[in-house]
Amino acid sequence: MRARLEYVLRFGDSALVLAQRLCALVAHAPVMEEDVALANVSLDLFGQARLWLAYAGELEGAARDEDTLAFHRDAGAFRNVLLVERPNGDFAETTARGYFYDLWASLAFAELVRSKDERIAAVAEKSRKENAYHLRRSEDWVVRLGDGTEESHARMQRAVNELWRYTGELFLADDVDTAMASGGIGFAPAALREPWLERVKTTFGAAALELPVDPWMQRGGKQGVHTEALGYLLAEMQILPRTIAGAVW
Repeated sequence: MRARLEYVLRFGDSALVLAQRLCALVAHAPVMEEDVALANVSLDLFGQARLWLAYAGELEGAARDEDTLAFHRDAGAFRNVLLVERPNGDFAETTARGYFYDLWASLAFAELVRSKDERIAAVAEKSRKENAYHLRRSEDWVVRLGDGTEESHARMQRAVNELWRYTGELFLADDVDTAMASGGIGFAPAALREPWLERVKTTFGAAALELPVDPWMQRGGKQGVHTEALGYLLAEMQILPRTIAGAVW
């Protein structure tokens, strides 16, 4: 049961942290339509986080609901992948981060809809439909920026180069991943790498972007080892419920 709890937290925390990153950009997007789009994607991710964390609370059996898990855990208790906690940076960085995650999530949810855990399968099915829009949007922006002006291309390539080192963790398995895959509840992360990479190559070809070649990758987020960026994010996200007793989502 502990492995399943850890597994569910990884999806819930990743959605929550990325949602918090994106909602900080509302009213700061380069065009009005993107303000609306970023807000909608953020709301979708917050909704997914609630579903995952509500189930995590039930699995834990410690009377902690989704609000408690979101707002009353320290950084070391979070299990999100490192990619989603990276700062927003400029619009190219936000776009690259979103694209890398959206593409991975589309593959992950396609696997999880077949999970033997009916609750996981149901959350994955709902999330999969929302993610289809997220991926179309982020992929379109990668191409538009990469194959746009000299400035937009340079910024997009720089963002890709900077964030590439955080993508490897998406495909690394540990004991939790192995247990979930062997039990038919989850999937083998490494199995997603080739389809993910092939889609990235196709997108980068259309965007005139170069694929980074540095093989060194960051890791640790799924085990609770994070960058300092997450601490700052949580301090802002959690201040209200930690200050005012009884405050909920």
